[in-house]
Amino acid sequence: MQQQGGNPGSPRFPNSPNNPNARPQFSPFSAPGSVPRAGPPTWQGGASGPQFRLHVPGQPPGPPGAPKTLADQLQNPISPLPVGPPSAYRPEGPPAGYQPYNPTPLVSGPLPPPFARPPPPGGPPMAGPPVTIPTPSFSPPNLASMGASGQANSVGSPRFGPSGSVRAPLQGAGYGPPARFPMNPGPPPPSGVFPPPPGSRPSFSNPSQAPSPLGPQFGSPSSQPVSTGQQYNVMPQSPKSASTIPQPPQFSSMNPPQYGAPLSSQNFYGGPPPPPTAGHYGDGQVGAYSHPPPASSYGGNYHQVQGLVEDFQSLALVPVHGSPDSTVDPATLPRPLDGAEEVKPSGNLNCNPRYLRLTINAMPNAHSLMSRWHLPLGAVTHPLAEAPPGEEVPVVNFAGTIVRCRRCRTYINAYVMFTDGGRRWRCNVCSLLNEVPVDYFCPLDENGRRRDAGERPELSCGSVEFVAPTEYMVRPPMPPVYFFLIDVSLSAINSGMVMVAAATIKASLDKLLGFPRTQIGFMTFDSTLHFYNLKSSLTQPQMMVVADLDDPFLPLPDDLLVNLSESRSVVDTLLDSLPSMFENNVNIESALGPALKATFMVMSQLGGKLLLFQSTLPSLGLGRLKLRGDNPRIYGTDKEHLLRGTEEQFYKQMAADFSKYQIAVNIYAFGERYTDIASLGVLAKYTGGQVCYYPAFLALLHGEKFSYDLARDLSRETAWEAVMRIRCGKGIRFSSFHGHFMLRSSDLMALPAVDCDKAFAMQLQLEDTLLSTQTVYFQVALLYTSSTGERRIRVHTMATPVVNELSELYKAADVGAIASLMSRLAVEKTLQTKLEDSRQACQMRLVRSLQEYRKLFSVQHRTSNRLIYPESLKLLPLYTLAIIKNMALRGGFGDCSPDQRSAMGFQIMTMSIPRLLRLLYPSLIRLDEYLLQDSRGDGPAGLPAPLVLSSEQLDPRGAFLLNDGLSFILWLGKVLPAEFVKDLLGPEAAYTTDSTKIALVEQESVISKRLMSSLQALRQSCPAVYQLCTAVRQGEQPLEGTLVLSNLLEDRSSGATGYADFVAQIYRQVSQKI
Repeated sequence: MQQQGGNPGSPRFPNSPNNPNARPQFSPFSAPGSVPRAGPPTWQGGASGPQFRLHVPGQPPGPPGAPKTLADQLQNPISPLPVGPPSAYRPEGPPAGYQPYNPTPLVSGPLPPPFARPPPPGGPPMAGPPVTIPTPSFSPPNLASMGASGQANSVGSPRFGPSGSVRAPLQGAGYGPPARFPMNPGPPPPSGVFPPPPGSRPSFSNPSQAPSPLGPQFGSPSSQPVSTGQQYNVMPQSPKSASTIPQPPQFSSMNPPQYGAPLSSQNFYGGPPPPPTAGHYGDGQVGAYSHPPPASSYGGNYHQVQGLVEDFQSLALVPVHGSPDSTVDPATLPRPLDGAEEVKPSGNLNCNPRYLRLTINAMPNAHSLMSRWHLPLGAVTHPLAEAPPGEEVPVVNFAGTIVRCRRCRTYINAYVMFTDGGRRWRCNVCSLLNEVPVDYFCPLDENGRRRDAGERPELSCGSVEFVAPTEYMVRPPMPPVYFFLIDVSLSAINSGMVMVAAATIKASLDKLLGFPRTQIGFMTFDSTLHFYNLKSSLTQPQMMVVADLDDPFLPLPDDLLVNLSESRSVVDTLLDSLPSMFENNVNIESALGPALKATFMVMSQLGGKLLLFQSTLPSLGLGRLKLRGDNPRIYGTDKEHLLRGTEEQFYKQMAADFSKYQIAVNIYAFGERYTDIASLGVLAKYTGGQVCYYPAFLALLHGEKFSYDLARDLSRETAWEAVMRIRCGKGIRFSSFHGHFMLRSSDLMALPAVDCDKAFAMQLQLEDTLLSTQTVYFQVALLYTSSTGERRIRVHTMATPVVNELSELYKAADVGAIASLMSRLAVEKTLQTKLEDSRQACQMRLVRSLQEYRKLFSVQHRTSNRLIYPESLKLLPLYTLAIIKNMALRGGFGDCSPDQRSAMGFQIMTMSIPRLLRLLYPSLIRLDEYLLQDSRGDGPAGLPAPLVLSSEQLDPRGAFLLNDGLSFILWLGKVLPAEFVKDLLGPEAAYTTDSTKIALVEQESVISKRLMSSLQALRQSCPAVYQLCTAVRQGEQPLEGTLVLSNLLEDRSSGATGYADFVAQIYRQVSQKI
């Protein structure tokens, strides 16, 4: 609210001391209901500038002849008049219109009404006498320097006065709560209109016309002492002069202050402390540090929902012709056609979102608020995510012991606070005061900032990697070990799997990590076990066969696992001869269980990575499995979930043994028949491994994909002998963990080997009924051995605010992280219940969330026939439908094989957020016009822009590319010219009846070269997996339905509704629950 012009004692200032008819003042801290509330004030022009005029019921607002509404004023603008300095007394404190919002009242009692004003005669008196406020100087940039919204205790806040004095309370008598300015000031008002409507900042063509700011600036001497009347939250006297207190940084409205340290040019300390107490810190400074800013200043992750009338988005339901039901216009549905939204780092000191993302970038402050948030509350971490060039995680090598908190073991980070001249530091997680080691000591500057903070990555970066000393080692770092366990039964030989595996391994030997320390070994099996002596003195390997499956043993104590650099020639000879050794093998049996037991004997001394190549259902010895899942009547019953778990406890026990001895298992499963991926995948699930499934594998068609996946597995950066723990602030704990690992204690995840393609999720739970802090900190710590034999600790730190409003939680939601955690929870639920129950649970999360959000606006706005949702969650209905229709959850017996369903579930459990969102909503691109015209499009890799995932987009005269992040499907319309198809697929396309059997290779035609170049560009954008391109012609059933139509998310398929009908169904469920 602005300072009013006019003469003292005039009706505009009825409470001035010069007005004999002054009325008693209204205290904002009086009991509610003691004073009747008048109507809202209206703008009025006067002799000395625009002013507020109280609205009296029954009388038109404004002076006689003035416009009666704001719209009328906009049509009949009045000229701006100069604003004079304040010439009369006014209530204590700065004008409310420029005061940042303080969510915590300075005193107990109810907050004042939004537009408090002098009460009518007979009201209660003011709380204290009026005080004269000096007129300070004004500069336009000072608007932002008054602190971010909610930063009431920050440097430069009016709560702090000069020289330790205390300024008057934020809500002065006769004023309501301070106005909150939006981050975006909005469009400027029409020319000649002054002042602008409430809710936007006024703009001035001349600074001299601007009203007074918030009183004296922080640290400047006051020209007149504050009244000795009633005072609130009195600050103790500072022992230091006000001149030593740093000036706050200047921010613009488009560059709000981020959490943590201000800009480096401001010479501020690199991070805020735990919630401060009034008075002194350990180093004697007063008010040098601030409470955390509000959630609205937390960078790109925090969505600011702004609207002129409504703070939400909505979808209107329209009637269906000839039906009593309603639906949604498909053109109005939100879709991620531009790809997943890029999430920016939230704050200067937080780690990059590629490493850690929260489902909400704000924490609820109480159980009662948490109970109203029906979506998952948790985090998704990708600790070893690949960073673009120039953004690698910095490595720090301490001369002595790594600095950590004595109590909670949090690693030193950019959010800790140094006190006592730099001799002690306060932990940002548990608030314990720790001593600074002598060799880590550095004095503080005049602003309380370590003088070397800018030179130390651990004090200026959200992600850092420490070189661990010897006390972090249980044993000396082991060399990288690769052991290959290969099925050589008849199906493996006929499919070409053994040939491709041997060739790829040999080509990747020079890329194996850890040279020259790398260890390597081989074993093959069918109905017997085949060991290979790879001693370096041999000219060729020696094969030893063990036929005893009940009690397998090692034929040699040594030389089954050898140093690669020493035995390279012997290893090359083995890989060259391996396919021919078994080319005439007719054995169809598989003794996988005994082979695993023998492999464990070989690897248990060193640990390492076991790569298992399995092509046949295990049928002999320990761990033999039986055919199941072929009975359609079991689906829909209480026994359905047993198909997605293992009935053989042998694999669970082997997984526990492998994890204990630091052995990770990666599974490559092949075969046209049932292989029981649900049972085999347990080995990868509990050892931090992965499952790659190639149904109906043929080397001619799928060899390129298998070769790429295996080569990447052997060459990507890997963390060995790893353990990971994520710490959080007091009052919050992680209740469940989701991914591939072995949980060694309540929060310690054992990862024998983890790589850059693995992500993990966890759920949060509030332990305390009410959180007492304003900020919650999270820290992910991964302790591992690098391939070079160095023990390291990768640490990612993040801070997020605590909020007390449900609307703030919705604004802070991260839909990508929510979808990732929801999909993992849905997959895990299928292991305990029916598919339909998992789908319903996923849908009801969405319904309850939107129902709770609807309650926030059902009174203020008309929400009938509209599904309302926050801007941050506009894609959540789409992603929920995609999870329900994903291969891991959709349909029943006839929709996909049990192996395919289980393999997809294992992949979802390890996927990063960007890859998962691509899987949930693939891109559909039309290619025929692009290939013929050679024009660069607006989509990824220069391709045309993606289309809506609907069969209505499939033109029989066109060619379309479907990209789900795992594979490419090239759909060719049946009206396409035969010459065009021949140029793309080759001459065999003219006479084949199954296009999926054609290997898509580069032809001599221009359009084929252009297509292969585009596919290669798309593959480079996602190197985690090789996307094999499969062609399918329109009308080729059932392949067209399986590969294409089932992925058209917005159509009815697999017994599930389309997108528009799903939204209408969600609306009806939300309305019924209300």
